[in-house]
Amino acid sequence: MLNIKRFMCNMLQENCYVVSDETKECVIIDCGAQYQEERGAISHYIKEENLKPVHLLATHGHLDHNWGNIALFNEFGLKVEARAEDDFLIAHLGKQASELFGFELNEEEAPVGHYFTEGEQISFGTHHFDIIHTPGHTPGGCVYNCADEHVAFTGDTLFRMSIGRTDFEGGSWQEMAESLQQLAKLPADTQVYCGHGPQTTIADERQFNPYMR
Repeated sequence: MLNIKRFMCNMLQENCYVVSDETKECVIIDCGAQYQEERGAISHYIKEENLKPVHLLATHGHLDHNWGNIALFNEFGLKVEARAEDDFLIAHLGKQASELFGFELNEEEAPVGHYFTEGEQISFGTHHFDIIHTPGHTPGGCVYNCADEHVAFTGDTLFRMSIGRTDFEGGSWQEMAESLQQLAKLPADTQVYCGHGPQTTIADERQFNPYMR
């Protein structure tokens, strides 16, 4: 059974997830922790629960989902893992900060540890995630799906009753539509943990989300 802890981070209220199982191994998904209080809360939870972090995963390369990567690298030695198509974003967070948000990061860039290729899986404890490539919001957007537990972490591809924007650099409405069709094929009872906002289910999104009909 998965234990899923959500932390709401930064000025865009991005969702960071710490996911663990009975072995105490854990993965951190989309560490957007901007402020020291947010970074401290994530670190405290990991230590308080005696967890062993083994992967730092990004659903895509936007700054608001990767702000805290450097903190996890400095404390736990974790290097972020993502799709290679988002290298132009995730390896250049400082550029995003200045061009999209108008400020300097004033901290070192977090290193990228691995770029996924087709067919890879992420293993931790007794569980694994399938990596579903879902371009549209960004070229390297992906969903981490645990088929055994019917749980999917969708980043900014799928929100409750909405979807991510496609008008940023590298975005594509056509690719987004195709990605949503992929997600619609997941089991109806799949619990969807989104990059922003509350969780939902594939069943509810099929029925009520106008972008998935």
